[in-house]
Amino acid sequence: MSDRKALSHAFLQAHGWGRATRSFLAGDASDRSYDRLISGADHAVLMDAPPGRGDDPATFVAVAGWLNQIGLSVPHVQAKDQKNGFLLLEDFGDAVFARVLTTEPDLEHTLYDVAIDALGLLQSAHAMPHLPDLTAGDWADAALIAPEWYARGITGEQVASARMRDALAMLLSRYADGPRVMIHRDFHAENLIWLPDRAGARRAGVLDFQLLQMGQPAYDLVSLLQDARRDVAPQTVTHIRRRFLDVTGHEAADFDVAYAVIGAQRALRIIGVFARLCLSAGKAHYLSMLPRVWQHLQANLAHPALRDLRDACGMLLPEPTPANLARLQAQCGTRPA
Repeated sequence: MSDRKALSHAFLQAHGWGRATRSFLAGDASDRSYDRLISGADHAVLMDAPPGRGDDPATFVAVAGWLNQIGLSVPHVQAKDQKNGFLLLEDFGDAVFARVLTTEPDLEHTLYDVAIDALGLLQSAHAMPHLPDLTAGDWADAALIAPEWYARGITGEQVASARMRDALAMLLSRYADGPRVMIHRDFHAENLIWLPDRAGARRAGVLDFQLLQMGQPAYDLVSLLQDARRDVAPQTVTHIRRRFLDVTGHEAADFDVAYAVIGAQRALRIIGVFARLCLSAGKAHYLSMLPRVWQHLQANLAHPALRDLRDACGMLLPEPTPANLARLQAQCGTRPA
């Protein structure tokens, strides 16, 4: 038995789950992993977040407590060993929005309406103290991962990205640098669980929330509708954008350009992150999502206000053609972060 396995078993033993059946539930782009525990009629989830890997269970516990307090459904923390990186969590089950929609696509409006209820609650609530609050320049810098990892991975050359960065920083300062709200940062159909027996916004079980920070109102809506992992029906996008404006009170004209700017920033960052996950961590499956994110980027860049950024990206970033994706695939796991 590995040291980590032994530590987790001791943790479970101490909290009455030592004899539970344990099966792998999920992993993600971080070093966290999750196991489902079943003991008779009871079930729970073990979160394993190895210390020193950038995922602090204390942050998860604090944010979970705050979000539960404002009325969102997040997993209740039943037990914790923060020193060794283990949490015992409430199990919300398997009705992840994305999974439900593969078999019941007619539920898309219903599920996304509930997601907007949750998002409206998050954005209208009093903010958790001491959350990170990045400047427009910081958000622009975060997008530089696209030329650094994606473009360089394809071309093999270091590219000059100052023009792209400056164009994006200007757009963020002009159109998306107003009052901040709490943002989830990864608010999409694989981090939401359908809980139909609950009421209102609590019908959306919210996962992977530990990176909560202050940000622009459009950010989580972009994350939901410009999903890297699934296509959202155009009629759902139109309906949900309109409903978001109704719930939050934003003006459509001002919001449209902010949505495009934030969408471009997020797409650029994701393109870079997915390339890095392949090149440095050997996670090649992220490459299959790049064409979808590329289409999101192009749709955002089509807004007239983003012309300079569109020109800069067009000079800097190659399209994720099959040949270019093959170049990235061939280097998978060969470049240290």
